[in-house]
Amino acid sequence: MASGKVKWFNNAKGYGFVVEDGKSEDLFAHFSAIQMDGYKTLKAGQSVQFDVIQGPKGLHAINIRTQEAAPALSHDATPVVSTVGA
Repeated sequence: MASGKVKWFNNAKGYGFVVEDGKSEDLFAHFSAIQMDGYKTLKAGQSVQFDVIQGPKGLHAINIRTQEAAPALSHDATPVVSTVGA
């Protein structure tokens, strides 16, 4: 799986381009190739991981995943236990 950054992405058109780290060639990125729940979009400059395939008009990024980590859980949080109905 390759890593890179989003060059640009147009939500209205549903596509954009990503650039693999260390390379200069643009890779076509269609919204249907984005692996996430909900509204599938990318932001310019966002770090992504993806697979590369040869499409009919050039290289395509597929299986696109964002690299933003989920928020860390606080270790000092006290769990809330309900005693209602006990």
